[in-house]
Amino acid sequence: MESLFQFLHYNSDYIILGLLVLMSIILVWKVIERSLFYKKVNINDYATIEELEIDLTHNLTTISTIGSNAPYVGLLGTVVGILLTFYHLGSAGGDLDAGSIMVSLSLALKATALGILVAIPSMMFYNGFGRKVEENKLKWLAEQKKVVK
Repeated sequence: MESLFQFLHYNSDYIILGLLVLMSIILVWKVIERSLFYKKVNINDYATIEELEIDLTHNLTTISTIGSNAPYVGLLGTVVGILLTFYHLGSAGGDLDAGSIMVSLSLALKATALGILVAIPSMMFYNGFGRKVEENKLKWLAEQKKVVK
């Protein structure tokens, strides 16, 4: 059990923060891809609204998944940090320093803050792109009504 706590003590920040950085990189990649696609999409190239919707919503699930799970990854880092703080307190015996406890707990909260920092723009982009999807679908429907008349 001691080796697990040692491993977590030395690696938990790297694992959690690395995962959040990876999620951020994927988010930026998908946002750029979707932005470029929405700029060049031609709704007249689609025969059915289903084909249009498939192309319009591509990668939106990834953006949404990052936005909804980043806070949980951050929370996991915070829980591990608090767990390690309590373990250190328990193993220190009577040598309790309130300052070091507060520093450890405040550092544990950084993971949650970073998780939220990743989630907020992710959900903003997801909602904005969702609006673009609806706009393009409505434009396609309007074009179809013009063709029928």
